[in-house]
Amino acid sequence: MMAFHGGNLERTTDVVAAEVARRTHASFYGVLQAAPLREHLPSTAFDPSASEALSSFLASVDVVIAVHGYGREDQWNDLLVGGGNRVLAHHVATHLRLGLPEPYRVVDDLEAIPRALRGQHPRNPVNLPPQRGVQLELPPPIRWNREAQGWSDHMGIPRSPHVDLLIDSLTGAVQSWAMEITPDSLETPVEKE
Repeated sequence: MMAFHGGNLERTTDVVAAEVARRTHASFYGVLQAAPLREHLPSTAFDPSASEALSSFLASVDVVIAVHGYGREDQWNDLLVGGGNRVLAHHVATHLRLGLPEPYRVVDDLEAIPRALRGQHPRNPVNLPPQRGVQLELPPPIRWNREAQGWSDHMGIPRSPHVDLLIDSLTGAVQSWAMEITPDSLETPVEKE
């Protein structure tokens, strides 16, 4: 599990990734920006040759799920499931569809995901492990705690029920994936951007 735009940047993403990793006994790599920092570096700027921690993490995993946040008015409730491992992406999408209520919509058709959010670049850390991985983009509404009027699990705001459902769904996807790995999951193409 990864969240390299966590902390004060793409809020709640690190909480989701870390909790799923804890529940599934998976590895976790996160970059958490402390307030007031909010500097967005493109995913391709996270270079394992410049970070011993990232290099070590990538050397120890076969596949990853990277949790990101985004916000677009035309896709306000869409969870976007990109990344180079399309078999795993469809598996994760299925679990999310079963676990999340309306109005959330899970999009795993790459053509319906904005090009910049597809997670297809070969230098994106999500595509560096042997089996590549999934880039999960979370919209603001699922990360926002409506009752507390703040970002869930951020600066003293309690966890929202939808974040709990998201974590439960991802946990189920990770646990069942470990039982369903096939040789086909190793042969997923990466589109060059």
